[in-house]
Amino acid sequence: MSTGFFKNIDKANFEGAQSTNPMAFHHYNPDEVVLGKRMEDHLRFAAAYWHSFAWPGGDPFGGQTFDRPWFGDTMDLAKLKADVAFEMFEILGVPYFCFHDADVRPEGKDFAENTRNLEEISDYFAQKMEQTGTKLLWGTANMFSHRRYMSGVATNPDPDVFAFGAATVKTCMDATMKLGGENYVLWGGREGYETLLNTDMGRELDNMGRFLNMVVEYKHKIGFKGQILVEPKPQEPSKHQYDFDAATCFGFLQKYGLENEVKLNLEQGHAILAGHSFEHEIATAVALGVFGSIDMNRNDYQSGWDTDQFPNNVPEVALAYYHILQGGGFTSGGTNFDAKLRRQSLDPQDLIAAHIGGMDVCARGLKAAAAMIEDGGLKDALSERYAGWDTPEAKAMLSSGLDDIAATVAAKNVNPSPKSGRQEILENYVNRFV
Repeated sequence: MSTGFFKNIDKANFEGAQSTNPMAFHHYNPDEVVLGKRMEDHLRFAAAYWHSFAWPGGDPFGGQTFDRPWFGDTMDLAKLKADVAFEMFEILGVPYFCFHDADVRPEGKDFAENTRNLEEISDYFAQKMEQTGTKLLWGTANMFSHRRYMSGVATNPDPDVFAFGAATVKTCMDATMKLGGENYVLWGGREGYETLLNTDMGRELDNMGRFLNMVVEYKHKIGFKGQILVEPKPQEPSKHQYDFDAATCFGFLQKYGLENEVKLNLEQGHAILAGHSFEHEIATAVALGVFGSIDMNRNDYQSGWDTDQFPNNVPEVALAYYHILQGGGFTSGGTNFDAKLRRQSLDPQDLIAAHIGGMDVCARGLKAAAAMIEDGGLKDALSERYAGWDTPEAKAMLSSGLDDIAATVAAKNVNPSPKSGRQEILENYVNRFV
């Protein structure tokens, strides 16, 4: 039954590139086959509950601009919010959604009330999911907004806060499992420091490692089959967050024996804040065997903070999906739109149009990435550049020592000449497809 919020907005359908309808898909056709798989099954789109339905339209310098009928801290309003959310999921045809606990349930006076509220709304979600067929890509706990978490959770100097956060994660994992979630995410927005003057970094890292091991232990205890994911971000809200980027997270996972249990949920905006490109973070995670899922958004390159805008840059998105496809594609992960409207975009139509545009950009990027893979130009260029390492001599060198290598170099007495990396030619190649 319609809530009336999206009145006069029909289900978004694929109309093709020639259509001028702003509320239709021009490139995203869920049934189009790309590299032997339906586009919907490649992209595995999810809508983020928090930015679409919980965010009030504020920024660091201004407060609420959105006036939504479900804003408020009661269970009735939480259920109205869910009704509107699942109506949007159906309009867009997204197969998945994602949520934090604080997005979906009223804040209670204590842990027990929070738990009761989460259990009640997750039961309501289960009904909505059965009615609509929408699935849960991942759940998580918001452990950064409430003032109790101002110094983090796993890295908090107060063990009572550590305990409260750990208990909250337990309830959120239970809810995620009950709803058939395919992953569980942890984002350490406050797991870092503002100043080293009051920070025992060694203790905090050890406690954070133990906290994540507890999550993995509980996953196996309850038989949760989903993937545990952590999400890198270098800064903001903390001055320095321990989960800085993909490489830093992998080192952390190795140190605490988690590299075979935990993978990464990577976000484009967080990659930019770390001084990387999105494809760098994806390629790093793929190379290290810890790629899991993505949050698809973008940052404003003129701003030094996380603006969470919907994607609109096809070349960037194409290279991201190129590395995802080269790594075997998504398994349990997917493409979650961790993106929000601009605070002046007030209308329900804006929320639908933003997702349609983002999904179209991803579809164009996916098709460009697939075309590059089918053409094989980048793969051939890499094979040619590294061909020397496939020779018996090069392979033998990697099994020898410095003294043997030095003797061989002295015997050959040849000064090697550098070869062109052909970067511009390869950039021109990519531009043929985007």
